[in-house]
Amino acid sequence: MRLACLQFASQVGDTDNNLSRADAIIDGASLDELDRLDLLVLPELAFTGYNFKSLEHISPHLEDDESRISYLWARKTALDHGCTVVVGYPEKVDAECPASPQHYNSALIVDGEGYAVGNYRKSLLHCTDETWAHKSSEGFFRRELPRLGNVCLGISTDVNPASLETAWDAFEFGIYIVEAQANVVILTMAWHRRDPILLERHPQEPDVDTLVYWVQRLEPIIRADREGEVIVVFCNKTGAEEDAIYTGTSAIIGIRQGEIFVYGVLGRGVADLLIVDTDCPPSEELKRRDCVVAEIAETIISSFQQYKAVVSDPEQESVYSQFEDDSSQEIMVGFL
Repeated sequence: MRLACLQFASQVGDTDNNLSRADAIIDGASLDELDRLDLLVLPELAFTGYNFKSLEHISPHLEDDESRISYLWARKTALDHGCTVVVGYPEKVDAECPASPQHYNSALIVDGEGYAVGNYRKSLLHCTDETWAHKSSEGFFRRELPRLGNVCLGISTDVNPASLETAWDAFEFGIYIVEAQANVVILTMAWHRRDPILLERHPQEPDVDTLVYWVQRLEPIIRADREGEVIVVFCNKTGAEEDAIYTGTSAIIGIRQGEIFVYGVLGRGVADLLIVDTDCPPSEELKRRDCVVAEIAETIISSFQQYKAVVSDPEQESVYSQFEDDSSQEIMVGFL
């Protein structure tokens, strides 16, 4: 499969310019590469910006059936290049009670023929979402999509524990993916920190801690040790919106039989289109392109080794018993 992440720096409430920013990156890409895409993923709330402070703040930018700017952009792009497009947007729903509409942090799927074939509403809200959005009551999302297969879709903090009281190893989203037997996982994101220093000093480098955390939250997939590869697409924002500093680091990885392969990753401050071909196998289990990639690999491996020492303790119960055939299973990381 040929997959792409469009990482860019959208700004709160600046929809027209945000559309132009995305268009400029698409227009700068090779037409041959675009026309061979199977999937293009954009960030969470891609065209409206993310860091809204209240329902009143975001209200002018909510999208319903009559004002679906994100759908129109996705439809045009999907038709232009014959690929599936996933885009995050703020959804307004008032079908049952126009006087009291509901609002969701949502992600839309448009297929290569321009049809909306899926819509997912975020399940695990960040505190920023809670100022305006309702939590979905429908659970996580799975659907069979042409050229992609069995797809699970999540939005950013869906990878987190469900609440502060939830155990780290509950892994709701990761276990859902395993049970759904998905072969493609899509995460549209607006993942951020408060510290601008790393973004300013090292914009070309990925945020290692962020990528490692995302992978850790998918541990059930790694422990499942399934024969077929699971492709995971993380598409994040970059740039800053007031106190929210986005970590970028959009990445496409593969997980197969306890091994992790990184097909591509962008820097934390880079606005660009990441395109990978998952049909190109890694030349070796661990190929260190540079010191940053090596650091990611070593940190991922180390983090799982440390965690295994906890869950393999016979005095503790492990929620992974259904996935763990061998407590000494090695976790490898490969880079294309």
